[in-house]
Amino acid sequence: MNRSILIAGLTAAVCIALPAFAQSGPPRPEIGEPRPFNLPDTRTVALDNGLEMTFIDFGLAPMVNIQVRVDAGNIDDGEQTWLADLTGAMMEEGAAGRASDEIARAAAAMGGNLDVGVGIHETTLALNVLAENGPEAVALLADVVRRPDLPESELDRVRQNLIRNVTDARSRPQPIANEAYAQLLYGTDHPYGHTLPTTEQLNSYTMADIVRFHDENFAAARTRIYVAGRFDEAAMEAAIREAFGDWEEGSERTAEPIPPQPGPVVRIIDRPGAPQSTIRVGFPAVGPDHPDAIPLAVMNAILGGSFTSRLTQNLREDKGWTYSPGSGITSRPGSGYWTFNADIQSAQTAPALAETFGEINRMQIDLVPEAEAQGMQTWISGIFILQNASTGGLINQIAFRDFYDLPDDYLETYVPRVMAVTREDIARVTNEYLDTDNLVLVVVGDEASVSDEIHLLPALSGAEFIED
Repeated sequence: MNRSILIAGLTAAVCIALPAFAQSGPPRPEIGEPRPFNLPDTRTVALDNGLEMTFIDFGLAPMVNIQVRVDAGNIDDGEQTWLADLTGAMMEEGAAGRASDEIARAAAAMGGNLDVGVGIHETTLALNVLAENGPEAVALLADVVRRPDLPESELDRVRQNLIRNVTDARSRPQPIANEAYAQLLYGTDHPYGHTLPTTEQLNSYTMADIVRFHDENFAAARTRIYVAGRFDEAAMEAAIREAFGDWEEGSERTAEPIPPQPGPVVRIIDRPGAPQSTIRVGFPAVGPDHPDAIPLAVMNAILGGSFTSRLTQNLREDKGWTYSPGSGITSRPGSGYWTFNADIQSAQTAPALAETFGEINRMQIDLVPEAEAQGMQTWISGIFILQNASTGGLINQIAFRDFYDLPDDYLETYVPRVMAVTREDIARVTNEYLDTDNLVLVVVGDEASVSDEIHLLPALSGAEFIED
């Protein structure tokens, strides 16, 4: 089972769309104007039970991508971390009397593969099949989401798979850092603050817990179906009405999102003898519905969110202290946070943090050169167009707009709004949101060799230190 995370990230496409100002060698052609994005024809229909379906006419191949997105995810776990994941995995083990291998064969016969992904806020069931098999695929998806068998005979095996995943995660510094970082941002009383369960937790979950989770969280009013590709729209709408029209409306989600907590706070987690330190440098920010979301995206790309970003050039290319640093903005309803991630040579942990704070400070004081800003804005716009170049990518973008209740023209106006960001906007949001008084920092490494130098960093002089 794949764990999907609703986050907007940068893909491998960065390698083929670098800003011209960062390239070496002979002069490159001038950067052209970014292409506008035109949303394909879409139509949304709501059923009486609250379920919504969106049809997207896109592409030339006779394929149809169908995604059933249910507002049921880890935010609904309560104190039972990963109960959503266990439920999602069990849903793949059979439905409407058909075993998992029968479902897999049925999907393959249609030209596709059924995928169930569980994220923070949503569970997504997806099938990409030949267009002629679209109505049959809808019926199969309806069986899995509405009528999972949840066979108790498979529970121990499925549970052990998750336990292996957790055991593996807890042996690596990156998931350890992620867990500690989430706890600093959100505390330990909200599901946002729990990224990994304990083995004891997973072993305690019963079939009754799984059935309850499905019954309470999977229902029509919390579901949206996206259909993209070249397909018979009338036939697909009829199939969805047939398969989902009598599904109970269900109750609204009771779990509420919360905003991240500001620092300044530093947690150092000891890994004796570790050759590297895994760091998470973060600041609370805003959600995608905020006017500053687009300026923050441009700032992020320049600072750490692209292969030619300042932090990458400094820490990787110039210093050679890390291999794959990067930053990004994580969205949550009504809020978000900016994070810089890196695995740093242990001896260079404090110097790398000093350089990170220095790069932030330079962006706060000095306006970004016009060529650098325009080059990165054009790059962001190009990446956005590429992300909408497939049925899956287009569904993800539209679903993001819908989940965060963004304006109908959010996608069509994205590129113009990116290009309208000024250098003054970049400096302003860097000052407003990347203030070390609000810093949240996690370091997983050899405490004996890194702690003293970290304590001496001027940017951390007022921070609370937690060491374990």
